[in-house]
Amino acid sequence: MIPTTQQTAEPEKQEAKNVFNKKVIIKGAFWFALITVVTIAAVFFYTNTGDTVKALSHISYKYIAICFVMLFVDLMLGSWRNHIYIRKMAPGVSHWVSFRANVANMFMGAVTPAHGGAGPAQIFVYTSNGVTFVDSFAVTLINLGATLIFMPLAGFVAIMLMDTTEVGSIVPAMLRYGFSFFLLFLLAFLLAFWKPLLVGNIIKKIAAGLSKVFPKRKDKLEKWADNSFQSISKYQQSCSLILSKNPFLFPLSLVITTLLYLNKYCMQWVILLGLGVNANLVQVISIQILIQFMIYFAPTPGGSGFAEGFISTLFGKIVPAALIPIFTLLQRSFLLFFPALVGACVVINLLRKQTMKKG
Repeated sequence: MIPTTQQTAEPEKQEAKNVFNKKVIIKGAFWFALITVVTIAAVFFYTNTGDTVKALSHISYKYIAICFVMLFVDLMLGSWRNHIYIRKMAPGVSHWVSFRANVANMFMGAVTPAHGGAGPAQIFVYTSNGVTFVDSFAVTLINLGATLIFMPLAGFVAIMLMDTTEVGSIVPAMLRYGFSFFLLFLLAFLLAFWKPLLVGNIIKKIAAGLSKVFPKRKDKLEKWADNSFQSISKYQQSCSLILSKNPFLFPLSLVITTLLYLNKYCMQWVILLGLGVNANLVQVISIQILIQFMIYFAPTPGGSGFAEGFISTLFGKIVPAALIPIFTLLQRSFLLFFPALVGACVVINLLRKQTMKKG
């Protein structure tokens, strides 16, 4: 018997629902907060020269206000990157749904290692508002592809424009780490899109090999391989249909992705201006691109610990020591903490509705 589209989508739907497990969210939020607080405290302790508190009185709040405007732009661009597809596939779904999906994505990315909960969170918001699971997944997959294309290209541009003497020998290590992960995921994405049967067969062979090593798990492994094979083929067809019907959407998605990240990168420069630091814009953007490489697939929730450490290390070359703790806190707040707080409100509301349905 050939599984129907609904049947093959059920495991993935359940996976998206499992993301909104209260215990998982609370545990992730706890570790995210703990690691972040400990790391920022360590940065304050290590770099404090006695002038850090005094420096707070010299912050230009005009630039901080500009950062809040840029934060709003960031959230809107992130939501529009999804909504340009959603409005074609589900015209009745409002932009407000895409906004909530985007901030839920950011919150769950912050409280799960390597952004593991981000995609399922976004999918869950869309499916809860009438978008089919296949369409929701396809949009998430397509925009992941846009990010995977943009980030390595940005990395190449950054290293060409960057004055590497400013950041020392850590740059090559960071680049190797970042490019390895991004190119690996990009290769997997492209293969799944253009050669779904090849990827499906590779998965089946892997499952068959593991079955010989773990004979007791043979049935589960075979089921996993079959579901993966069907899913890859189905999502490839969905993505192809979306892109063939709307050929200009993916280039538009790449443009929005570029604007989205440039806005994020420039925010650091505005924060520095607010702290009275006249840094070179190109160097600031280049350093942030490298940091993004390091923390995007970091094993801690939201890259906590890694982000604060690398911000203080790399920006420490161009930012006075007394300002490093304040800059680190402001940088993380505008790029992650504030969006995650907005997303937390959306996720809490979803959890409340989920609890009411069960009751």
